[in-house]
Amino acid sequence: MNTGQQFKHYVWIVNVLRKRRRMTLKELQEQWVLDEVAEGNPLPRSSFNKYRDAILDMFGLVIECDKTHHYYISNPGEIDGDRTKQWMLSTLTTGLTLSESSAIKDDIILEHVPAGYEFLPVIEQGIRQRRTIMMTYQKFGFEPYTKPVDPYTIKLFHQRWYMLADNYERMAIYSLDRMLSVSLTPKRFVRPADFSSEQYFAEYFGVMVDGTPMERVVIRAYGKMANLLRTLPLHASQRELDSSEGHTDFSLDIRPSIDFISELLSKIDGLDVLEPASLKARIRSILEEALKRNP
Repeated sequence: MNTGQQFKHYVWIVNVLRKRRRMTLKELQEQWVLDEVAEGNPLPRSSFNKYRDAILDMFGLVIECDKTHHYYISNPGEIDGDRTKQWMLSTLTTGLTLSESSAIKDDIILEHVPAGYEFLPVIEQGIRQRRTIMMTYQKFGFEPYTKPVDPYTIKLFHQRWYMLADNYERMAIYSLDRMLSVSLTPKRFVRPADFSSEQYFAEYFGVMVDGTPMERVVIRAYGKMANLLRTLPLHASQRELDSSEGHTDFSLDIRPSIDFISELLSKIDGLDVLEPASLKARIRSILEEALKRNP
């Protein structure tokens, strides 16, 4: 059995137990055959036990058996509370699904991710080993330059991969699709012990961390936009304030940088900014300038 098939089996077991919560081995075996996980071949108990060990190593998930002989994931928070593991499980699930969908490949439409993802393994190694990388980078409209940086974080945002790095002048964001080359250097760096990638971006939407002052933002969503914001919140701080026929108000404690403003503008046909007045004025100014260009 190749590695891809093994991953397929691990992911199937994790996903089916997350969905069904508790299943006997017989129920798992029946669903396994029904889903044609191994081309109709059965799931032996010995193989299932091996997969449980592999799932623990890969995802940190513990699959236990209760007194009624039902198997269940005893620590679901290991995935539910970890974005990296959620992403890994989602990516593996998607990749394995697509690998078996060649017959309907034209019926599966994905978003395009620009060039740059080929540099991910090197950057990831630099982050993990705390090694400086040498990067050749070209901003739009400028000549390429080469410089060493200390990589801290990788983030995917709006179909682009970004790297947060210390460039010895400041912490800076680099888009991977603007990189021309990346290589590891022997130099090691020390990242502050109290640094948290999650906390670094926590008060912002997107990747632009520019010192924008913290604000309490109140937006009013109309019609279906309210349901969209309930299911896909703009920010972890989003709270529903009031709902009446036709509209719903939400509050967010956030630094309204350009990434956040751009997101609001992309939804402007279904929402209004109520507070603060400065953000409301900026949104209005951007719209007025757009109207001047397109009278």
